[in-house]
Amino acid sequence: MGIRIFILLIFISLPSLAQKVKWASQIISVSSEYKDPLLGKEYRALHALGRPSKFPKMAASPSAWQSMTPDSPDGEYLLVGFDTTMAVKQVAIFENSGAGSIISVDGLDQNNKIYPLRAFSPGYALSSSQITYIRLPSKTSFKLKGIKISFNSLRVKGYSQIDAIGISDSDEPIENSLKLNSDANAFQARENLGNAINSKFNEICPVVSPDGQKLYFTRWKHPDNLGANKNQDIWVSNWQPDRTWSKATLYPAPINNDENNAVCGITPNGKTLLLNNVYGKDGTMEKGVSFSFLLRTGEWSFPKALKILNFKNKSEFSEYTLAPNGKLLLMTTETKDTYGGKDIYVSFLNADDSWSEPKNVGPVVNTGEAESTPFIAPDGVTMYFSSSGHVGYGNNDIFLSRRLDDTWQNWSVPENLGPIVNTPQWDGYFSVSAKGDYAYFSSTENSIGAEDIYRIKIPEKARPLTLIQLTGQVINQKTKEPMAARIVIKAKGNPSDTLSIDYDPYVGDYSFMWPAKKAFTVQIKKAGYFSKVEHFDFTSEKNFLQVNRNFFLQTVEKNKAYALANISFDQGKADLKPGFEAELEKVIAILSDNDQYTLLLEGHTDNQGDWNDNLKLSLERVENVKAYLVSKGVNANRIETKGWGGSRPLANNFIEETRKNNRRVEFTIKTVE
Repeated sequence: MGIRIFILLIFISLPSLAQKVKWASQIISVSSEYKDPLLGKEYRALHALGRPSKFPKMAASPSAWQSMTPDSPDGEYLLVGFDTTMAVKQVAIFENSGAGSIISVDGLDQNNKIYPLRAFSPGYALSSSQITYIRLPSKTSFKLKGIKISFNSLRVKGYSQIDAIGISDSDEPIENSLKLNSDANAFQARENLGNAINSKFNEICPVVSPDGQKLYFTRWKHPDNLGANKNQDIWVSNWQPDRTWSKATLYPAPINNDENNAVCGITPNGKTLLLNNVYGKDGTMEKGVSFSFLLRTGEWSFPKALKILNFKNKSEFSEYTLAPNGKLLLMTTETKDTYGGKDIYVSFLNADDSWSEPKNVGPVVNTGEAESTPFIAPDGVTMYFSSSGHVGYGNNDIFLSRRLDDTWQNWSVPENLGPIVNTPQWDGYFSVSAKGDYAYFSSTENSIGAEDIYRIKIPEKARPLTLIQLTGQVINQKTKEPMAARIVIKAKGNPSDTLSIDYDPYVGDYSFMWPAKKAFTVQIKKAGYFSKVEHFDFTSEKNFLQVNRNFFLQTVEKNKAYALANISFDQGKADLKPGFEAELEKVIAILSDNDQYTLLLEGHTDNQGDWNDNLKLSLERVENVKAYLVSKGVNANRIETKGWGGSRPLANNFIEETRKNNRRVEFTIKTVE
């Protein structure tokens, strides 16, 4: 399906209005709801909650409440509640189809007292799909807690549907809060990527790598594709120094085979591809998703299927997207528990390399309609997806939603990306790089042949969070050679927000991306070496930034004394000075990673003052260091302490500039006997 794009980019946002519009947030009671054992939660009463799904082009939809039977002689009712009580001036009922069956609407106050708001005579509906308003001459004398809508379903032949129920404290029409308004500061033109990428055949499903350096897409029925049927194959293009894309090349086997192939995502370091389908050794394909890893030879491994626990999918299709940490998968699938059609689910990587049972990301994103083509941006927060179940232009539109916490079940209200991206036709697939400057998509509008790949510059409101990319090597300080190591990145103030990388110099530099708004630490760990911890703060950065940083590790030599570089003391004092923690983290890491090591702490002073007082002071200094290490989990039995007073100076004691270097604590790594 093509994505039609207009010349001007208009980002959609909901206006900030003085009126308070509240949407029904809970079902208190309902007479009946439509159920079908072959469906999920389509047509259930829960779809009458929240904002409307079919607006402004209202039509019958599974994302609306529908009674169990179309024409019930006993009548039907729907009682909904609101999360905020308020005096109201108007009520808006979005009747998706079969409008005209409402007989009365009553208000419910905080004490569950019922107040009649309006009775409806037969024939009140002007069309089969409409917004039915109740406008009161003044605000209600009570604070409204709920709305009860009663129906005579015999008035209108066939099913009637309720999509949403809104209340407001003003005269301004509630529908105004849903209007799709243009942003005058977001004008941009689309750009066809030209003959290097596009041909007279179909180019679809673009995925840009997080660093923006590679563009993967699928070509269908191209004569250079593999196999007799020339099914979908993966092609790739590289971003060149002259700021153009290179001529696309066919990806080699085993990534491509005679069946349908597509890239779903790629990790920030470019070394792991997420591929649609499960690859059989005999060339056959099954439903699912696979990983392929870049080998030291420069070739790609045979795709390995991801084991997703209790994965089920009633739909013929499914799409996948990988979070930048490589430990989380978003997917579309259809089960008996979906809100309607395909929903977006989340799965987490387990310690045994399996993936957890998928969880629905919730009704803020998922609707009674089918959601599809999710793409999680490199910031790990911003998700783009396609749906026809939110306020839009007609068929499936592309929306943006941002993750609100680490459960991946709480999301911001989806925002329509506007008419440059969305059309009255089906629109899907939206891929952005870490820079967040351009989006890539397919379109038939003014294409070279069939569907082509285009890009547009993204307005600031629709961009992912600003990212920092760190790249470089871990280097042996003595030999100056790169070496394998473990890299652990942690958000300051939130230790559970972590990213781990096993760096292997044989496959290139390490690379990771991190949201600029989060200050973080990077710890480099390797058995037999001092851990290195560095602190980074890019919270003032507004644009994507690439930082090259090499980390040098020092070998731990047993039975050799080391001065703690950042553990110094004021004259005559034993208190640890601010900034000591980073240095002691190295010691803690060594003892944590090497059970066979013990630690000797030796305290020193300068030569100022009484000899006996200095001896006591040196012991106090090492005891303070020991106490801190024990408080962080180091067994006290692994730490031996000695104090030498001023008997072992490291530097000249004649002047303060050098004398201060003698006020120190040294540590020696020893092997357990």
